[in-house]
Amino acid sequence: MTPRAAQLLVALGAVLMAAPFYVMFVFATQSRAEIFAVPPPLWFGDDLLNNFRILTERIPFWRNLGWSLYVALASTALTLLFCSMAGYAFAMFEFRFKRPLFALVLGTMILPSFMSMIPSFMIMDLLGWIDQPRALYLPGAASAFGIFLMRQYVKSAVPKELIEAARMDGCSEFGIYARIVLPLLKPAMGTLGLIAFIGSWNNFVGPLIVMRTPENFTLPLALRLLQNPVDTEWGALIAGAAIATLPLLLLFALASRQLIAGLTAGAVK
Repeated sequence: MTPRAAQLLVALGAVLMAAPFYVMFVFATQSRAEIFAVPPPLWFGDDLLNNFRILTERIPFWRNLGWSLYVALASTALTLLFCSMAGYAFAMFEFRFKRPLFALVLGTMILPSFMSMIPSFMIMDLLGWIDQPRALYLPGAASAFGIFLMRQYVKSAVPKELIEAARMDGCSEFGIYARIVLPLLKPAMGTLGLIAFIGSWNNFVGPLIVMRTPENFTLPLALRLLQNPVDTEWGALIAGAAIATLPLLLLFALASRQLIAGLTAGAVK
């Protein structure tokens, strides 16, 4: 394949991937009748403000948006903390049952997510966390993927000699982790932070299982309230989806290179 043909192929792929986002933003400015018109509109309309008014009247949009931001930030922070500590421990420490425990962690990655729905609900109900935001960010704080990513990156980026030298100088284990390991983990933590934030922001099944009050819903679940068999305001629904997508698009545009670099940095030692 010639370089020009390769460039055209990449450009075509980029257009195909961007097309659904363009259509979503166009439909967010159209009325329900215009959305289902044949042919559908391909340019922006004049109903964005009306769609947004319907959106805020039917659901507590700003409160749901705030809950989504709070849950996503809390989930990201806890994921970075616990996964970096666990990855560092699996990479640098020798302890009993280390290999079976790491194999068990990796084994959880192959389990289908639906298998945990009922046990998750039962545990949250037992703890009294039903309809509480903590039920959304605490259970998945130590993800298997995050631990694996951090372990691989620590093994490739943190020299054992540096850790031994710090111990000989009298630095505590937590001091080594905070002062030496964490600064070296910034690329991997940036990658994991992006993945954790996006996963939490888009999470629909988790809130569906444990949340009960519409005011406490995260945005993906709250938008589901706009759908009904009789009177679905598709323009308002798509406008809400477009607003929910904007932070992720901006975040990915600003950090896509770091995301790719962090995912591949630990692949080669």
